[in-house]
Amino acid sequence: MLHLRLITPADRTEAVVTLLENSVGTTNLAVLTGAARDPAGDVILCDVVREAGDEVLRELRALGIHECGSIAVETVDLELSQRAEQAEHEAPGEGADAVVWEQLTEVTHEESTFSITYVAFLTLAVMLAACGVMLDNAILIVGAMAVGPEFGPLAGICTAVVQRAPRLAGRSLYALLAGFALAIALTVLFSVLMDAAGLFREIMLERPRSNTAFIWKPDRMSFVVAFLAGVAGTLSLTSAKSSALIGVAISVTTVPAAGNAAVALSYGDLGQTYGSAAQLLANLGGIVLAGTLTLLAQKWLWSRRGRRAAAGRAQRQAS
Repeated sequence: MLHLRLITPADRTEAVVTLLENSVGTTNLAVLTGAARDPAGDVILCDVVREAGDEVLRELRALGIHECGSIAVETVDLELSQRAEQAEHEAPGEGADAVVWEQLTEVTHEESTFSITYVAFLTLAVMLAACGVMLDNAILIVGAMAVGPEFGPLAGICTAVVQRAPRLAGRSLYALLAGFALAIALTVLFSVLMDAAGLFREIMLERPRSNTAFIWKPDRMSFVVAFLAGVAGTLSLTSAKSSALIGVAISVTTVPAAGNAAVALSYGDLGQTYGSAAQLLANLGGIVLAGTLTLLAQKWLWSRRGRRAAAGRAQRQAS
């Protein structure tokens, strides 16, 4: 269930109320006349089932409420209401299958911002991966995967492609490429300092590594795993299952590949550098392809279900 808090100019309140009253899956409607001060206007509160949320938000934007007022959306984890249960029954489909595109665009926009925090997390993840590579420690590699924030820009690219949003695509691509470039550069410097301190040695990189040698040896399975992880990660975002996203983070070798590339580059080992770069690109490509196809499939399936529901309502009204 989604909770909507709207601020509307007084001359548009009636249109918004009519829209919400006629929308399937909307309940608990309340109007606070003249309660808003900045911007001035009325406050409208209502609950909307998740499967109807995208359509309601789209129609509110068509009325221009986001320009002259405000639209705030919150997720309701628990609501004990018979009217809410009835609204869920009336709305077509299941809430877990619905994609609220406005919410997804906003989330991916925030997650794909090239910020100090984003770069810091990515750099720390790549440095942790470098330590895991040199120590041949699988636990450190898993930890580095979990810390890495790179799925945000990847999801942003997928969303931008499906929504045809070039600005979001450019923003996400910049955050992804510039973030990895800067993280790798800083990790090369980190590796040089660790070598000077006697904590890293070239023999640690060149020796047989039973736990981490796969990182710089990409194969077809690398792409398959990345593709499956991309599907799971996209579904976790669209269904708000954040716990599944953690599993996705520790199933692909994007960050470990960057860490191995950085250490190998610091020692001039071009073979491992190229192999790690290929592994990184294979994982990034697999995730983007899978995420885009998943969003396209969700969009097609949901629009088909919506058309069927609309046809059913029209047939019932005609009879």
